[in-house]
Amino acid sequence: MVILPFFIGVNVYYMKKSSLLAIFTVVSAAVGAQSNYNPAEAFAPLFYPSAGNEYRSASGEPGPRYWQNRADYNIVSTLDTAGHTVAAKVEILYTNNSPDALKFLWLQTDQNTYRKDSRASATTTASGGRWANTMFTEGDVIRSMVIEENGKKYTPEYMTSDTRTQVWLSSPLKAAGGKLKLTIEYSFEIPEYGSDRMGRMNTRNGWIYEIAQWFPRMAVYDDIQGWNVLPYLGQGEFYLEYGDISYSVTAPANMIVVGSGELLNPAECFTPEEARRYAAAKLSDKTVLIRSAEEIGKSGMSNRKGTTTWRYKIQDTRDVAWGASNAFVLDGAQIDLPGGKKSMALSAYPVESIGADGWQRSTEMVKGCIEFYSKHLFVFPYPVATNVAGIVGGMEYPGIVFCSYKSKGKDLWGVTDHEFGHTWFPMIVGSNERKYAWMDEGFNTFINGLSSAAFNNGEFKKQSYFDDPAVGETVKSVFSDKGDVLMTAPDVVQQANLGNTAYFKPSLMLQALRNVVLGEKRFDAAFREYINRWAFRHPTPWDFFRTMENVGGEDLAWFWRGWVFNNWKTDQAVRSVKYNNSVPANGAQIIIENLQQMPMPVTVLVKERNGKEQIIQLPVEIWQRSGTYAFEVATTTQIMEVTIDPDKKILDWDRSNNTWTGR
Repeated sequence: MVILPFFIGVNVYYMKKSSLLAIFTVVSAAVGAQSNYNPAEAFAPLFYPSAGNEYRSASGEPGPRYWQNRADYNIVSTLDTAGHTVAAKVEILYTNNSPDALKFLWLQTDQNTYRKDSRASATTTASGGRWANTMFTEGDVIRSMVIEENGKKYTPEYMTSDTRTQVWLSSPLKAAGGKLKLTIEYSFEIPEYGSDRMGRMNTRNGWIYEIAQWFPRMAVYDDIQGWNVLPYLGQGEFYLEYGDISYSVTAPANMIVVGSGELLNPAECFTPEEARRYAAAKLSDKTVLIRSAEEIGKSGMSNRKGTTTWRYKIQDTRDVAWGASNAFVLDGAQIDLPGGKKSMALSAYPVESIGADGWQRSTEMVKGCIEFYSKHLFVFPYPVATNVAGIVGGMEYPGIVFCSYKSKGKDLWGVTDHEFGHTWFPMIVGSNERKYAWMDEGFNTFINGLSSAAFNNGEFKKQSYFDDPAVGETVKSVFSDKGDVLMTAPDVVQQANLGNTAYFKPSLMLQALRNVVLGEKRFDAAFREYINRWAFRHPTPWDFFRTMENVGGEDLAWFWRGWVFNNWKTDQAVRSVKYNNSVPANGAQIIIENLQQMPMPVTVLVKERNGKEQIIQLPVEIWQRSGTYAFEVATTTQIMEVTIDPDKKILDWDRSNNTWTGR
């Protein structure tokens, strides 16, 4: 496959110099500079905690016997708008592909996080902030539970512990393909503010419901830990099995219900005119109104009585979510995907969201970001991409996202692009968000810069952090000793540090890896290969590290140590410049230093009095033995300036020592 350089324009600066490379000779190293640098630690030979195996190859790809379990769901639900409740029955077809017979199952019952006695109430709500709950419910109220296996049904013993429910089986579920069906009837009250993941909001035309974490879901059983049973506390997100999900929502007939996946019965849900517009939107490159603001409360669906059942289906997914309201304006357009494939962009929002650069532009934005990521990363796998305006500031689910109804212009693009960027991390590449937020939030933040540069000729293009006059403050914040390292569980990260730890720093890390260490071609090839290898699978951080190294062709242990496992800083400095025999025409010896613990490759710009400029590129290996490095440059006249990292590609801790000026 030909790898195209699709990252062009994102923090990439090309050197336009008269001479791109000077012939130089290494004459010295280890000249005894005082620094915090320890090359033996940075370049320690042992990095990976274990060797590759038959499940996960040492090369970073799934091994020949890689397995993961599967969970298919069929859900029948009813929305009660009088009591703000959802009542449902879920049938879970669970397949045990593991080599282990399972005596019990674990379910995630996340609505229990909103109970007054939950762990989240003690650890997250008590401390306040975005993920704090503002009201309490009874959580998931389980009415009944039945298991069917080999034609026999029985009621299992089960026990709920906070947001986890353990179900004991009458006999172990066979390894390597054993199946059973678990049926649960349950209900829950919809919290008004559901930790900025879900909730409900009243508008002038009625309530908007954004429903997520709404059915008992199978916990992941994997080859790394067995059952993954970290509780849901609010700040940490999700880790889920893949499968196909069919679900229905019965709601008042004057409400629109939008959800993950394909609407199977639009003719039953819309009026004939609205159904015609819905079909037209699927084929239109421009946004088509399916229900207008003027029709709300006056015509079309607004005049319907009784209830309507909306039926949806989505394949190869880890979750589903949905929104419902009689206040929705609804519009849509066609999404063009590679290979002639098509999808649909939908936006559902209240009249309060309409205004200058308001939600009437949402569908245009959904279409733009989905088409970009599909072209450059991996094809969007779902039939519809729906953006819902409501109380949730920004949250992602397969095929549907919830964004603030207040957003507009640049903010609306930013939140829409970010939440749909999560389609690739972690909806397609299914990493463990409950443990490694940097693998989804950080990777997504990185690709958001690419799509922003491309959308509508850069209408919302982000300024490079490296060009920002306040870059020094950014460096001090990102690499602060008080910050949490990337390899910190999300629920352990201090709330004030989450923006850096989960989003900003890992994005900068990928930029550094691409722009400075691997170069665009090798990075692009490795990054795409990582997505393709682990699409709809469960990679660990080590699988990512191994893939980037094996495909990129570099041992990057020193890089991961500094960026992921430590808060190491980079501080490259010019120590001295001396002419050979004190004569500029004889050439000069330049000594540079690495004063902090993070090594990085070095770019040096040398300017002479006669106008000649030389760029010297030095590999990271110059720091393997010492924190100082000496090299010679051929000069004919006096050196006026020596500058490290002249194009400012490195987030240097102290740029004041990057330049030496001749006197």
